[in-house]
Amino acid sequence: MNPPSRALGVLATVLCLFAVLTGCAGKQDSTSGSPVPDGRLTVAVEFGPKAGFAIDTDDAFVLTELGVVETLVRADPNGRAVPGLAVSWQRIDPLTWRFQLRPGVSFHDGTPLTPDSVVTALRYVNSVAAPPRAIKGVGWRLSSPNTAILAPSAYHPNSPPSPIRSGTGPFVLTDIQATQSATVARWDRYWGPRPALATVQARFIPDPMARATALRAGDVDLTQGIPDTALPELAAVSQIKIVTYSLPRTVSLYTNLTSPLLADPRVRQAIELAIDRPALAAQVLGGSATAASDVFGAGVPWGNPATPPGADPGAATRLLAQAGYGPGKPLTLRLWTYPARAELPTLTTAVQAMLKTAGIEANIRVAEYNTVESDVLAGRYDLFLLSRSYLTDIPDAAGFLSSDYTCAGSYNLNRYCSPAFDTLVGSLSQTAYPTQRRQIFRAAAQRLNQDIVGVPLVHSEARVAMRHVTGFVPDPQEHYLLTPQLARTG
Repeated sequence: MNPPSRALGVLATVLCLFAVLTGCAGKQDSTSGSPVPDGRLTVAVEFGPKAGFAIDTDDAFVLTELGVVETLVRADPNGRAVPGLAVSWQRIDPLTWRFQLRPGVSFHDGTPLTPDSVVTALRYVNSVAAPPRAIKGVGWRLSSPNTAILAPSAYHPNSPPSPIRSGTGPFVLTDIQATQSATVARWDRYWGPRPALATVQARFIPDPMARATALRAGDVDLTQGIPDTALPELAAVSQIKIVTYSLPRTVSLYTNLTSPLLADPRVRQAIELAIDRPALAAQVLGGSATAASDVFGAGVPWGNPATPPGADPGAATRLLAQAGYGPGKPLTLRLWTYPARAELPTLTTAVQAMLKTAGIEANIRVAEYNTVESDVLAGRYDLFLLSRSYLTDIPDAAGFLSSDYTCAGSYNLNRYCSPAFDTLVGSLSQTAYPTQRRQIFRAAAQRLNQDIVGVPLVHSEARVAMRHVTGFVPDPQEHYLLTPQLARTG
């Protein structure tokens, strides 16, 4: 199959997938008991759809978690490129790749997977007004959920494609209740292993304590994102199993460089010096995270494994004085976060206290992400505490660096703009060798530290709790939750 346009042909970096993740490597965790044939589960999911399940938005990741959609190429738990809807691929010339499609694949509407249907899907995602980071500026990433292939019947003029009964995954999306829940059913014509579950209801519950309470009460069977405060009660229930695994995810304090209060690098350096990152990881989060020296963690070859220094509030106070702040003119900042990820409100309160020791007052706002997103994207904050995966699309950091830190980045919350940094990241589109790409990733992280673009705080772990469930496979990329192996036990 030839890509439909020059943009679709720039696939030279598609296969730059390599083993970078550590941890579970596909090991299954289960509770006791035997699988129940045709079982039913209710799961609590951290993040629900924000754009009506639009495939060109982050809602595509929800569809992938629910086992509804699939991509041409997949990344296995160790980050290696493995067949998805394509069984093989070959580079024909610098602008052309040929993919051999998997035979016998049917969409959920009963129509077959064909080269034309792939072209239709990829042309659509390439034509939207704001192409997703997986294809914008850094070449195509065909294991990204945004490049999932939907049936031709999903695409209609003047409206986004519908994912209902149009995917190829092990589960068919049968019902959507706005942002509250979605129901999926087993796809009996699935090309892979027959799913053990008959149906699953996914409840989108943004509050972490509410998710934990729902599991303890028996209202859900499996839940993501267990907060530290809920661990003792859940661990006391013998039937509940808690699985913990490392993530390629960093919690950072984003600094709005367009805020007049943060334009001075001495102020940003003072903020960095005021925060004790090792204490955040070891004490505030009880050792369930590691302190971050840069935006990448030790789980990737280019990450900085060193432990960052502790706080130096005296040095921070002196820098603030040089910038014109002190007892007669205190620095007061807006510090925002959201509660969906359990650790964020706790970290925000701790950061507020640390900043205060250096004479910085931080006014906290904790609100659901959907509520604050428009204000955050518009830059109406000073500091924003955010958890962000740096391998969101594939085990390669190009998309993350481009979207989050380049001048035209679609998710540049620091509002950072450096032509030199853009040139550095832009060179990735012409660099295919993993060793060279790692050098660029490392140099980019060092440049962000040098320019004091936000403050990386900790690298996260995931906690999933379940009862009467077997076959759960931890996925460090957080792409797959409902798999054919997942089952209810008796």
